[in-house]
Parts: sequence; structure tokens; C-alpha cells
Amino acid sequence: MRLYTIGFTQKRAEQFFGLLRSSGVARLVDIRLNPGGQLAGFAKKEDLPYFLYHLVDGCEYRHLPELAPTKEIMADYRASNDWMRYETLFQRLMDERHIPEELDRALFMSATCCLLCSEATPEHCHRRLVAERLATYWPDVQVTHL
Repeated sequence: MRLYTIGFTQKRAEQFFGLLRSSGVARLVDIRLNPGGQLAGFAKKEDLPYFLYHLVDGCEYRHLPELAPTKEIMADYRASNDWMRYETLFQRLMDERHIPEELDRALFMSATCCLLCSEATPEHCHRRLVAERLATYWPDVQVTHL
């Protein structure tokens, strides 16, 4: 199973939707804490289903807030800028939330999925941590960052 990840910042809409379309993504799984934020531009939760359907061959939109960090973890990271601490806190949160055991695996297996977050690159983004965890627990998952 191929699992993609993508961030929308530092991408124009044409590039963002083109990457999803050319990768064959059929389901975008939004794992942002605030998907409707004013800084989201074309990636606002209210607009994405329309854009995905029309620009990415009927791609489905799903929001899974259980895969997002808490406000407290985000505030701690903004204050400290300590990635290792953030990663430890977020991994602990996923343990507490029983990820991936509590996820509907069929959601990820029934269509080519892509995890969406804000960060331009995956190195310091929780989407990479989620994808790596799924690849660790679920057999045959191959992660590709767009």
C-alpha cells in the first residue's frame, strides 16, 4: 500500500493539486488541528472537497482530528522550538489515542490516501510521524512525501 503525505504551504494551488492528481491520490486525509484557519488559503476545510472533486478526479476529503497534535503540544513547540520534545509528546499522544489500532484501516486500504498537513516539508511535521507509525504497524505500507 502506498501512503502519500503532503503539506500545502510554499505550494501554489496548481502544484498542490497537480501532485495529488499525478500520484493517483483518491482520498486526502486531513490531519491538521485547525483545517479551517484563515492562513490555509486554498486548503481550507470548507473548500477542499470541492477542489479535490473537480481538480483531482473525484478525490475524497476526510478530516481525522485524532491524528492532529493538541493545542497544548503545538503551543509548547512554538515556545521551545524543540523538535525532539515535540516528537516525544506527539508520539505519547498517539500512544494514548491508540493509533493506529483505533483507526479504520479500511479507510486507508480502500483507496490511495495522502496525509495532509501545513508544513512545506515532512522533516519537522507530524504527518511524517503519523506515516512512519502506520508503516511500522501495518505491513506493506510504503510512504512517499510529495
